[in-house]
Amino acid sequence: MDNPQIRQTKDGSHTLWLPELEESYHSIHGAVTESKWVFIENGLDYFCQITGNKEVNILEVGFGTGLNALMTCNYSQVKKQRIKYSTLEPFPLATELTKQLNYTDCLDHPQVEFWFQELHMINWGQIEWLNPYFSILKTHERIQEHTAPGQYDICYFDAFAPGKQPEIWDIGVLETVKRGLRRPGMLVTYCAQGQFKRNLMQLGFMVEALPGPPGKKEMTRATIDS
Repeated sequence: MDNPQIRQTKDGSHTLWLPELEESYHSIHGAVTESKWVFIENGLDYFCQITGNKEVNILEVGFGTGLNALMTCNYSQVKKQRIKYSTLEPFPLATELTKQLNYTDCLDHPQVEFWFQELHMINWGQIEWLNPYFSILKTHERIQEHTAPGQYDICYFDAFAPGKQPEIWDIGVLETVKRGLRRPGMLVTYCAQGQFKRNLMQLGFMVEALPGPPGKKEMTRATIDS
C-alpha cells in the first residue's frame, strides 16, 4: 500500500488513509473507540465472560497499525487474562510511519508506549511476550495461505471493507477461518454486509447483528459450537 496518510479521527486517535483504495484503516468517527467497541468489548471481553477460559487464543486478520493488538495487550494486563495473539499482515507498515501514530496517548497505562513500540519492532515469525499475560506472533502472510486447524478461540476479522477487497470476504476464506476455530469459537468484525452474514450462516455460524460503533449502525458477531 503506497503513501498512507495519517489522519485524526473524531475521538482524537489516528488512522491511516490510503488514497489508492480511498479507504481508511479505521473508522473516521474514532479509531480507538471502534477497536474497543468491536473487538474488545463485543469480542474478547464477551468471550471471556461467557466461557471463563483461563487462556484465549486470538487470530487477527489484518495487523495494520497494531491498534487491535495494543488494545488486547492492555486488556490482558488489566484483567490478568492470558492471551496468545497471532496476527496476519501481508503488507506491513514502515516503522517510520507507525512511530508517528498517537495510540499511546489514548490509553492510560504506564507500559503502553513500550508495548506499542515492541509490537512493531519484534521479529516476524517469532513468538514474543510483551507482559506476563500476552504473547504475540506476527506472520507475514495472507489469510488465504494460513493453516492452523482448531487453534483459535476468536478471530478478529479486520480486513479492508468488502467493497475494497472482496476476495478476503468470500466464503472460501471464511471456511478457512472456521477450520481455525476451536469450539466454541467466535468471529467478530465491524462489517455488517448482508452477503457476508449469509456466508457465515451457510457455514454454520450463529450470526448476531449488534449495534455498531459511532458512525455505523451495526457490527457482526458470529459464533460456532459444532
